[in-house]
Amino acid sequence: METKGVIRIFSLGFPWKTQDPFLFCVHHEDHYPEGNPNLGPDVSLSGRNLGNDFVVKDGFRMYHGEEVPGFPAHPHRGFETVTLVRKGLVDHSDSLGAYGRFGDGDVQWMTAGKGVQHAEMFPLLNQDALNPFELFQIWLNLPSKNKFAEPHYKMLWAEDIPVIDMKDSSGKKIHLEIVAGSMEKYQAVAPPPESWASDPNNEVAIWYFDMEAGAEWELPAATHGLTRSLYFFRGKEATLNEQHITPYHGAELASGSAIRIKNGSETGRFLMLQGRPILEPVAQYGPFVMNTQEEIRQAMMDYQRTSFGGWPWKDRSPVHGKEYRRFARYADGKEEVRS
Repeated sequence: METKGVIRIFSLGFPWKTQDPFLFCVHHEDHYPEGNPNLGPDVSLSGRNLGNDFVVKDGFRMYHGEEVPGFPAHPHRGFETVTLVRKGLVDHSDSLGAYGRFGDGDVQWMTAGKGVQHAEMFPLLNQDALNPFELFQIWLNLPSKNKFAEPHYKMLWAEDIPVIDMKDSSGKKIHLEIVAGSMEKYQAVAPPPESWASDPNNEVAIWYFDMEAGAEWELPAATHGLTRSLYFFRGKEATLNEQHITPYHGAELASGSAIRIKNGSETGRFLMLQGRPILEPVAQYGPFVMNTQEEIRQAMMDYQRTSFGGWPWKDRSPVHGKEYRRFARYADGKEEVRS
C-alpha cells in the first residue's frame, strides 16, 4: 500500500529486485588481499569452489575466475550491461577485439544487441597493499526493435560524469553522481545510441549518492508512470517521507512524488534506478534476454554456431598488464587513455 510516494519497502537479496525497464542489479564488494605477480590474490585459494566461487571467504570471492577474480568470457544478447566501478579495476575484453581497463569511479555501458562475448576480470595490481573492490552491475532491457542492434560499448569516465555537491539547510553534505538522466542543469553523458536510455522521453536515470550523517534532501519528482527504485545499501537508518528504512533495503517509489530523505547517524549510500517501462514480454535464459522462448532457442543456436564472432584472445580470462592505466580500445581501433 502506497504511503506518501513510497509504494513498498523490500529487503535486498542477491541480485537486487528491479523493475521494467531494468532486468537485474547486483552489488559486489570484496576485500581482496595483496596481489601476486599474476594479478590474482597472494593467498592460498584452497577450499574454494574455483570456477564458481560466490561464497565470501576471508573477505572476498573469486566468482568464475580461477586465478584472477572475475568473469571469464561469456555471451550476452538482447539487453545492455551498465557497470559502475566504485573501487578497484575491471579488465574488459570482447569478441569484437575491443578491450580496456576501467575503474575507480568509471562506468562502462555495453549494448549486447544481436550478440557479443566479453570477459570482465578484476586484476589485483597492488602487491604491497590491499586491493579493495566494489562495483554495481545493472542490466537494462532493450525493446524488441533494438534487440538485434550492433554490439557497442562506451566508457563514461569518472572525470566526465556530472557530480553535484550540495548542502542542506544545516550544512550537511549530499554528493550526487548522474550516470544516466539529468537533474536541473546537469545532464549525464549520452548512453550508446540504441539504448532505451537514449530517448529522453523514457526518463532513464541512474543516480548514485552519498548523504552525510543527519543530512536531508528531497529527491525530486519525475513524470508519473515511470518505475523508480531506491536502494539503501550503506548507513544506519533513514526515512523516506517519514517512512523508516534500514540498510540493505530498497523502496519502490511513485515517480510523480518528491521524496524527502532524512539520513540517520552514519553516512548513507544510495543507488536509484528509474525509467519508463518497455512493457513487452520478457523471455530470459541466463545471458540471453528476448521476447519469446523461440527467440531464446534461436539465440542459443546462433551462439553455438557463431560464438558471436569468436574469441580473439589467447585465453578466456585476459588481463591487460601490471601498470595502472585506465584506457579503452574500441573495435574500430579508436583508443582513449585517461591515466
